[in-house]
Amino acid sequence: MSQQLISLNSDLKQLRDEGFHIEVYGGHLIVRHIPFVNSNREVKMGTFVSTLCLSGNKTSKPDTHVMLFSGEQPCDKNGKVIQAIVHSNANNRINDVVVQRQFSNKPKGGYKDYYEKVSTYANIISSPAKALDETVTERPFKPIVETDEKTNFKYFDTNSSRSNLSELTEKFSSQKIAIIGLGGTGSYILDFVAKTNVKEVHLFDGDVFLNHNAFRAPGAPSLETLEKRMSKVEYFKQIYTNMHKGVIAHQCYVGEDNLHLLKDMDYVFLSLDNNQARNEIIDYLLKEGISFVDVGMGIQLAEDKVLGILRTTSSLKGSDEHLANRIPKGSSTADNAYTTNIQIAELNAMNAVFAIIKWKKMSGFYQDYEQEQHLTYSINVSQLLNDDCLS
Repeated sequence: MSQQLISLNSDLKQLRDEGFHIEVYGGHLIVRHIPFVNSNREVKMGTFVSTLCLSGNKTSKPDTHVMLFSGEQPCDKNGKVIQAIVHSNANNRINDVVVQRQFSNKPKGGYKDYYEKVSTYANIISSPAKALDETVTERPFKPIVETDEKTNFKYFDTNSSRSNLSELTEKFSSQKIAIIGLGGTGSYILDFVAKTNVKEVHLFDGDVFLNHNAFRAPGAPSLETLEKRMSKVEYFKQIYTNMHKGVIAHQCYVGEDNLHLLKDMDYVFLSLDNNQARNEIIDYLLKEGISFVDVGMGIQLAEDKVLGILRTTSSLKGSDEHLANRIPKGSSTADNAYTTNIQIAELNAMNAVFAIIKWKKMSGFYQDYEQEQHLTYSINVSQLLNDDCLS
C-alpha cells in the first residue's frame, strides 16, 4: 500500500483521518472493518474494494459507482436483504481480499470523490449493525502498518498528516541524533525524539535501569521488568523500537576513548551528571562543528518546599562564545545541576521539553525570533529567561 499516495489526496486522507481502515493496492482502494448484519441478524465485518482512478499521484472522480464487497449479503436489522444496493455476485481476489459481491448505489452525477463514495456505502451497510450493537463502528482508528521504506517509523504518523505537518516533519528525516545520559531528563528527551521522523536515535548510558529511574522516566515498568536489571539503553530501546526503526543502543559512558562515536551525529543532547565528561564531549562537538543542547537542573529543599532552576544551553554548529559562563566546570560540586540528586518527573519532563523545542528551532521547525542560546526557568517565581540571543 502507499501511505504517501493517501497523504497526497484530500479525499483519501479524510477517510484515514476519520478512522477508516484504508489501503491502496494495485489501483484499488481497500477499506476494511466495515460492520454489517447478516440474514441471521448477526453483526459481522466485511471489506469494501473500489477501483481507484488516478491521474499521476492524484485521485480523479471515481470512474464507477459500483462498490465491491467481501462478506455475506448485508441485511437490515431484521435480517432482510438491503435490496437498494444489490447488484450482482462476484468472485475475484484483490491482494488478500476475496470479493463475493458488487453493490450499486448511484447518486445523480456520480460520486464527487472517494470520501463520498466510501462513506455513503458505509452508512448504508453499517447503520443496521450499529442499531443492533452500538459499540461497533466503521471507523476503528486502527494503527496503520507503514511499508514505505522512506519513513523512519514502523507505522504511519497520522498525527502529522492530520495536522498537515508532514512536510515540516521531513526536516528531521535525515538527522542522526545522540542522547547522552538516560536519566530522568534524558529519558523524556528520548520519548519526544522517538516521536519525530529522525533517521537514527543513538542512546548512550552505562547504567542499569533501577527502581528510582522508574519514578522519573516516561511510562510504568512492571516489577518483573525491574527485577531483570536491564541496562538503561536496552530497556529504552526495547520500548521505543516498537515505534521507531532507528533506535540504536550503546551501553557505555561517553568519554575520551570513544568520542569518535559522535562524529556522524547531526545533533547531540547532553543530560549527564559528570562535568568532566560533559566538557570533554562539548570540546569534541565544537571541534567537529556538531550542534548540541545541554541541560541541567539545580534543585534544592528550602523551608520544606522545593525550588530551583532548569537550564537549557545550546550551540549551533560550533558556536561557543557564550559557553564559558554557562556550562558547569570541574568535578561534581554544588554548582553541578545534578549534585543534590533531587529529580522530579515533571521537572525532568519540562527540562526535556525546553531541550526539544530548542532542537526543533535549530532544525527550522519552530519559528525562532530571538535565537536564544541559553534559557533558564526559575520554579518559585515561574520566570523564564532567554540569554545569549543571536538576534
